[in-house]
Amino acid sequence: MRHRSVSDLMTPTAISVQRGTTFKEIARILDEFGVTAVPVVDESERPVGVVSEADLLRRHDSGSDINTAADLMSHPAITAEPEWSVVRAARLMEKHRVKRLPVVNGEGRLIGVLSRSDLVQLFLRRDHAIQEEILEDVLTHTLRLSPSSLTVEVTDGLVTISGTVRQHSVVPVVLRLCRSVDGVVDVIDRLDYEQDDIPSEVRTDS
Repeated sequence: MRHRSVSDLMTPTAISVQRGTTFKEIARILDEFGVTAVPVVDESERPVGVVSEADLLRRHDSGSDINTAADLMSHPAITAEPEWSVVRAARLMEKHRVKRLPVVNGEGRLIGVLSRSDLVQLFLRRDHAIQEEILEDVLTHTLRLSPSSLTVEVTDGLVTISGTVRQHSVVPVVLRLCRSVDGVVDVIDRLDYEQDDIPSEVRTDS
């Protein structure tokens, strides 16, 4: 299975500001490009921070609008790399409580921005694409199961999988891999099994 990477979802961007960019110029850039934040880069195009609308509002409320990006920015910049999985990037956002990540190349230079709104695209995958990935990648190629013995239905990202597998121990594996597919909201388990190969002492169900 191939999970989408940061490079698949990020917004390639040349929009950035320098440390010396003024409050008013930053506000103009945010408005002109329709974005809510902009990376601050050094002379080598390496991100050193991020300035958001919230940063501008906080400083404007204090009665000053002559500050520069260096005064306004949140720093250091929390960055992602293009080959990262989007899951890793999402966890980094959650850990640092940020809504966007500048994306840098191997030299640390800015090449794009990944935002929470970009991540929402994961859950906008067509149901048919999700179903196809589960049938072909998860069941057939990864688990070597016969797709003819299983039925996969997907509605608005909700997967219902039914049918019979040979061993009980395969069931949780199927469910876990299905849940890991990009765009899956949840999985309804309607699987049955022919052989109960899970010892009673390690059962988690009642």
